[in-house]
Amino acid sequence: MKQLALILVASSVLLGLCTVTMAQDAAPVAPNNTAVNVRDRAPDAMTAGEQSNAKGDVALTRKIRRAVVKDSSLSILAHNVKIITANGNVTLRGPVNSEAEKVAIASKAKAIAGAGNVDNQLEVKGQ
Repeated sequence: MKQLALILVASSVLLGLCTVTMAQDAAPVAPNNTAVNVRDRAPDAMTAGEQSNAKGDVALTRKIRRAVVKDSSLSILAHNVKIITANGNVTLRGPVNSEAEKVAIASKAKAIAGAGNVDNQLEVKGQ
């Protein structure tokens, strides 16, 4: 009986040491978005901060966002693109998974805002 208890204690200690060793090996790596953020520093780059608070611009952005999110064929990445509206002009920015997603989002925006009012700056991820 003592021998069984000793084996159980020794096994628990060894298992605990292995767990601690494994936890120490998995060092977290901080995300590096430096290259992505550089494009937002350009003087003419539209960012979310340029979104107009005018009722018409907010409504236009909301309509386009709803159309994009409602499309279940689009990826999560595509659902999260930036839609920025100022003075009736819409800028689309951010990464999407494919050229088809880029075209689909731009088409929705153009149908709602008008073809001449959409600046499609979406980027296909990996290109």
